[in-house]
Amino acid sequence: MNRATLDPENRLLYGDSLQAPPGYRFDAGVATTFSLDFETALAVPVSLALFAADNREEILQHPIALLEGAERISGRLAVFAEAGQIHAGLAQQSRLCSLLEKVIVEVQAPGEGSFHPKIWALRFKPLDEEGDDVLRVLVLSRNLTRDRSWDIAVRLDGRRTRQPKAQNRPLYALLSALPDLAVSPVPDEQRALTSELAEDMRYAEWSLPDACEKFEFAVNGLGGRPWQPPECTRIGVVSPFCDDDALSMLAGKARRSAEILISRPDQLACIAAETLDDFAHVAVLDEMAEREDGEEAISGALEGLHAKIIVAEHSWDTRLTLGSGNATKPAFISGRNVEFFITFTGKTSKLGSIEAILGENGFGRLTRAYVPGELAAADASERAAERVLLDARRALARGCLSIRCEADVTEGPGNWRMWLIPPAGGIALANINRVRVWPITRGEGHSRDAQASLEAGEALDLGVVALADVTRFLAIEMKERATGQSVLFSTGLPIEGLPAERDAAIMRSVINDRKTFLRYLRLLLTALGDPFAAALAADGSGSGAGWAMAVADDEPLLEELVRALCAKDGRLDAVDRLMTRLTEANTEGADPIPEEFRVLWQTFRAVLEESGNGE
Repeated sequence: MNRATLDPENRLLYGDSLQAPPGYRFDAGVATTFSLDFETALAVPVSLALFAADNREEILQHPIALLEGAERISGRLAVFAEAGQIHAGLAQQSRLCSLLEKVIVEVQAPGEGSFHPKIWALRFKPLDEEGDDVLRVLVLSRNLTRDRSWDIAVRLDGRRTRQPKAQNRPLYALLSALPDLAVSPVPDEQRALTSELAEDMRYAEWSLPDACEKFEFAVNGLGGRPWQPPECTRIGVVSPFCDDDALSMLAGKARRSAEILISRPDQLACIAAETLDDFAHVAVLDEMAEREDGEEAISGALEGLHAKIIVAEHSWDTRLTLGSGNATKPAFISGRNVEFFITFTGKTSKLGSIEAILGENGFGRLTRAYVPGELAAADASERAAERVLLDARRALARGCLSIRCEADVTEGPGNWRMWLIPPAGGIALANINRVRVWPITRGEGHSRDAQASLEAGEALDLGVVALADVTRFLAIEMKERATGQSVLFSTGLPIEGLPAERDAAIMRSVINDRKTFLRYLRLLLTALGDPFAAALAADGSGSGAGWAMAVADDEPLLEELVRALCAKDGRLDAVDRLMTRLTEANTEGADPIPEEFRVLWQTFRAVLEESGNGE
């Protein structure tokens, strides 16, 4: 890390940050986020286990990669998100989103604030099974969404040592606490995974960026006195959201001067003039900097400022704090929010001054001076409506609802009826005058009016869906009575009667013809740790006539299978899983498995079992 570390020209791609180092493969991971959307969450397993891409849309174009990514990380990834903060849309979501049911865990902050940390704890194992694991921690300001705002990220790689490190206690504390913050029971598998990675991180020794002499983690919202930056000589603050209490506290930390405040104009419009006067320079992101030249706005994607940075100078040193916490009372003063931070300390001459990092030669060149009054403060009625919707959202998302499934043959075989089950006493939804719900796999056209059933505590019939559409994720739309303001979100509910063959039906809906089967098979037989080959296989490059001929004459495919056998890296297990799943999925339509390969596979497995070499 040097003076140019926060230069806007230095970009850290999310997908690249999740990719295993050369010679390693993804083994386990735990992530935290305030909000997420299904498409971004679906793309993550591909980045972890298969290949990175320049953008999310590139990955989403390859359903077989999404499917195999979800299969490869099954049981090895847990994502903890604020309950009720999963984004939803009116259109139906991909059935593959239901595979995230085993990954996403919704949680709540113990202090009734927001669960707001954004970190990744990752473990990678060497492909040759020799040498130490590589550990990685990402500390972010970005949520797991399609957000295109200006964010900030830190990536540290390290290895597990024999002694716990005192600096890792906050990281260990956060990871260890996650399962107990869940709003619904957490499966033993996810508890064990989180506990195991917490222990790894507790013992980790990290490689620091250049110019950084030391670092410290900090976590707020889990009890005890909230962490605040220590006193300093001068301070600079970047925070998209802020309030008077926190800004006054931060400015008061500087004995000489509070130099720079960079925020959003709608937030600054709500701050008292005397509070802003505490800072020598107040700025906002220049509108020209919100998108790259030539980029068009994406519907539903946030833009603007989202990074959180505190730069403090003390004596000859600079302390650079990054993480999830905005300059707000819940983040820094009351401690109601769960937040996570990392602070680097280095010589100002090497790490940089406030002006070098946030001024015109650094991030500040993307900003312009804030003009008081340029934007009116939000109306009080709008803020009140937002609070009503937030309270109702939390009431529905925090463990009081469930789903029941039962087979229904009235509309043909393979169909299931879903019921929304509220608590016996119902749920009070003050100042809400409309609630609609629907399974995310079906879309708005399958919605049901739910308010009366929710308030009366009566089961609500969600209708009949195909087996592959059964999901525990519901979209919920609510409207506030006074202003008509509405909110649309998703939440995952405990589900009773989930058919055991549902996942196989989802796989069969993706692998629905011979050509797709051959592409998927090619992806499975790609060597682990070869992201280029995996990307080619997912794209279908080279998977047309050549692979069709390979099935017909057996020999090339047999060579691939033998090569996978010699590698002993689990590729044959993956092929066996594919064959078993497709056989289990008794759905209508042509069998996608070519008969030639079915015979070849049965013969190959029989020979292995006789020789005792089966994986």
